[in-house]
Amino acid sequence: MRIDSKGLSDTGRKRKQNEDSYFIDPSTNLFVVADGMGGHAAGEVASRIAVNAIRDFIQEANQNENGENDSGDPPKLGAAENLMAAIQSANDRILRDMEENLKHLGMGTTVVALWMVNNRAFIGHVGDSRAYLVRNGKIRQLTSDHTLVNEQVRRGILTSSEARQHPSRNILTRAVGSHGQVVVDINEEDLQNDDYLLLCSDGLYSMVEDPRILKIVTQNFSNPGKASESLIQAANEQGGEDNITVILLKINTSGRK
Repeated sequence: MRIDSKGLSDTGRKRKQNEDSYFIDPSTNLFVVADGMGGHAAGEVASRIAVNAIRDFIQEANQNENGENDSGDPPKLGAAENLMAAIQSANDRILRDMEENLKHLGMGTTVVALWMVNNRAFIGHVGDSRAYLVRNGKIRQLTSDHTLVNEQVRRGILTSSEARQHPSRNILTRAVGSHGQVVVDINEEDLQNDDYLLLCSDGLYSMVEDPRILKIVTQNFSNPGKASESLIQAANEQGGEDNITVILLKINTSGRK
């Protein structure tokens, strides 16, 4: 399998600083987007801690993929369990940083992390950063937002269109760094040739609706870099009210160029 990927992050037009972070590691096929929150630049600290912790955990898990080693460590976890543990590790690091730096109290971050293992995507997420799949001219959201408004949509209290304009749409029900144990949702997806996978912060989809995202990706089908730039541009043209981060991946399961 060959993966062509591009990540971009932009401050947007209304914010003074960028509290989003992202990470791409072709050696382990790990991709992470985090959207931090907290005053005095602590959101940027939280998101950076999160992506670094997940990177470190998955890189170590990847090195130990052959099971029990000479040190007597137990056999490896499955990919889904490793991803959950990696995000818990991020949670632990953020809590530890807040204990050591009182000015960071109250910080936290969303996370959406995608790890490719044998033509299968494992996606772990907490908060409202999203993963999408574009396949055969259609777009499908793979994650479900951990927000107060989305809970109301699930219960039939609000419609999806009402949720987009609701004043409480950004209130999270889960975040990395908010509690000692974090509940991580894991999704799995078998990949097909010419699939596109998109990871993004809410600065993209709050400005650009899914049909427009699909159109931009399909119009730039052979060029994830150009598609990523166009997604950022579209969000800014619609107002750019938040930081905007995207990672776009094009999947080639044949491995041929």
